[in-house]
Amino acid sequence: MTASHSPLLTHPLAFIGGGNMAHSLIGGLIKRGADPSRIRVAEPAEPLRAALAADFGVQVFADAGEATYGADTWLFAVKPQVMRTVCESLALRAQTQRPLSVSIAAGITAAQMQRWLGGNVPVVRSMPNTPAMLGAGVTGLHASDEVDAVGRQRAELLLSSAGPTVWIDSEAKMDAVTGVSGSGPAYVFLLAEAMEDAARAEGLSDDAARTLVLQTILGAARMLTESGETPAELRRRVTSPNGTTQAAIETFQAGGFEALVAKAVHAATVRGGELSAAND
Repeated sequence: MTASHSPLLTHPLAFIGGGNMAHSLIGGLIKRGADPSRIRVAEPAEPLRAALAADFGVQVFADAGEATYGADTWLFAVKPQVMRTVCESLALRAQTQRPLSVSIAAGITAAQMQRWLGGNVPVVRSMPNTPAMLGAGVTGLHASDEVDAVGRQRAELLLSSAGPTVWIDSEAKMDAVTGVSGSGPAYVFLLAEAMEDAARAEGLSDDAARTLVLQTILGAARMLTESGETPAELRRRVTSPNGTTQAAIETFQAGGFEALVAKAVHAATVRGGELSAAND
């Protein structure tokens, strides 16, 4: 499907919130041929509004009511803690316009969004991650029953501007998406931090440690995404019997590495559910 035939790009689109993620999505859409004049952004912070207008030529507003007027797709890019207040302020307009509402807020369920917007509106809950700001993210998507095929198409096109998308059949699994990919970049950053510290402890300079670690992670990520092999197979190939890699892997495993990762992902998943309850 070409951009020129997308219903998302031929109808007004409103972003509620103009922070980093909104900036990235807007940039991705425009690179793919979206008409900036059809994109509206509601953002209370004047410097952010000015930056969006200067960078992309989109329409900017301080008030969400003005930005959403006539728009048939609304993307909510606000913090979970203020989502209820923002949605309730737009409920009357949502009931009149019946837009497709897309949320990128962690832990906010489709049912909560629907209730706060007055009920029975199509909602897509999504969970992108921070590499989306480089066009290298991944987003999990879940659609409420009210979302039709065109709505799914719009949501997918919108979020795919930041990287691949994955549809999740059960909303109960969306907190796991948060635990795996939403929070996941921080796990890699923590590993890089620990590897740099270990490199310096072994006597390498700061510059050498950083370059070696960053390029190792970049190269490994490319092998994972481009080789078509499983992580287990790639690990097997680089682990020679009784070699240096085997010594390191056995040390990781002796410390319960796999179990610790599973525990960490589960903790993030549980926290996602707690955020939903806290903001209800």
